[in-house]
Amino acid sequence: MSSVTLRGLTKRYGDLTVLDNVSLVIKHGELVCLLGPSGCGKTTALRLVAGFAEPTAGEVMLGDRVVSSPKRTLAPEQRNVSMVFQSYALWPHMTVAENVAYGLTLRKLDRAMIADKVKAILATTRLSPLADRYPAELSGGQQQRVSLARALIVEPDTLLLDEPLSNLDANLREEMRFEVRRLHDAYRYTTIYVTHDQGEAMTTADKIAVMNGGRIEQLGSPQEVYDAPRSEFVARFLGGSNILRGKALDAATVAFAGVSIACTGVALAPGADAAVSIRQHEIGITNGSGDHSGNAVPGTVVRNVFLGNARDYIVETKDGSQLRITAEPASDFASGTPVWLQLPQQRCRALLG
Repeated sequence: MSSVTLRGLTKRYGDLTVLDNVSLVIKHGELVCLLGPSGCGKTTALRLVAGFAEPTAGEVMLGDRVVSSPKRTLAPEQRNVSMVFQSYALWPHMTVAENVAYGLTLRKLDRAMIADKVKAILATTRLSPLADRYPAELSGGQQQRVSLARALIVEPDTLLLDEPLSNLDANLREEMRFEVRRLHDAYRYTTIYVTHDQGEAMTTADKIAVMNGGRIEQLGSPQEVYDAPRSEFVARFLGGSNILRGKALDAATVAFAGVSIACTGVALAPGADAAVSIRQHEIGITNGSGDHSGNAVPGTVVRNVFLGNARDYIVETKDGSQLRITAEPASDFASGTPVWLQLPQQRCRALLG
């Protein structure tokens, strides 16, 4: 049985459609990231699951219960859902242990049971040494772990995370990505994680739903959506991609910059305009020697920047297109140098129009 189901979920504010006919099935114990830029509808979807907003159309199901529809919306406190916000929302006058115990105290559990549960969750979240400190005495990462512990201790059916790491600095944010995944593996609560950060989604998620303009453009595992983007938006949003534009010669070949590019991905319509994506690090760059058959494109170096662990090139092809290439630091082609670019067929992905 699926744990969270969105069916044709739509949310409008006047003439503005924020969420547009979104359908998604999240299995019990999965962690699914809603990934996309600001304004794509991901936080609205989370609020609808939590019960903080009512849908214009469609419905939200938790287990076999319809909890949101235009006819009836169940209150947030009746859904057994925990939510972690961007701001940690900790009680400043309570210690770490008291903050974590707060939800159980509201449920009037036995004191001994509360103490046992708090002790266990503090150990799992590595907060035991900080139990008697107050939020003002904690780092940002420690406060975020307290927030997560407080959400987990009530044993929710569904855990909702709204940009939980956005207030942390870059190094701490990277560390906390792995902490979120570790805690998910420990508890296996069904989790919806909203983020605009590709790294967070790739590190934490079982599946990623890439959102754009209120819709889900692609759903799949982190490797699936990265290796096989189906649209230009997904290709650009997940990592650096070059987009090659040309005419489809057949279902799997595109004319680009005077050469034929064999590709994988969606089937193309012969004669139609076509777009092919390839990541910056997947393009080989060589001098004039060697075999130039099979997805080899001539060009001229426009820019060469040494980054220490790599070189960042821009190469212009005969039709004026500019491709960005990340190459080994040992390669060194000066601006104005003629080069050949090798585009492996399995890395050239035809995109939906």
